[in-house]
Amino acid sequence: MSEILSGKKVGVAFTAAAGLIPAVTKEVETLVEAGVTVIPIFSTMTVELDEGDRWQENLHRITGQKPWTSIRQAERIGPGRLLDLLLIAPCTGNTLGKFANAITDGPVLMAAKATLRNGRPVVLGIATNDALGLNARNLGVLLASKGIYFVPFGQDNPREKPTSLVFRPELIQPTLEAALAGRQYQPLLYVPLT
Repeated sequence: MSEILSGKKVGVAFTAAAGLIPAVTKEVETLVEAGVTVIPIFSTMTVELDEGDRWQENLHRITGQKPWTSIRQAERIGPGRLLDLLLIAPCTGNTLGKFANAITDGPVLMAAKATLRNGRPVVLGIATNDALGLNARNLGVLLASKGIYFVPFGQDNPREKPTSLVFRPELIQPTLEAALAGRQYQPLLYVPLT
């Protein structure tokens, strides 16, 4: 871990792609060990999943921060300039579509809006079955938007799910470092091993 992230305040926002939450949690542990203050933020849907309480408790234990689960909590990011950057991972297609269309109806999207308001980067780790389908337009909008960066992604199962894209959790840390420098980590696209 480089010194770039040490001492920074990073929001890590979780949306309901449940299968990837453990991998992101592992990366959060690495960030905390490197001296990053991590503020966990949970979407309403993620809180309501069966594992929601367990995930919140685990992130609280790892970060020492009680997860934010309301719009009111996330709204403070703007006026308080509380974050150096925000990571939304996993970022579902629902969240991707709402973000691209400026819909702020939950804590994760409010955190994104508030972070951008302060001219600070938002990093997306997309995980959606329709990124190359109905959500392709929204992906394009966000790829072309200032201040928004992506954890490298690719097709996770092109034969059975040809429109699905998933980010690579192990590339979160270098992507965050690049975003703080105003750059998109490259290569952005990867080819699946399957």
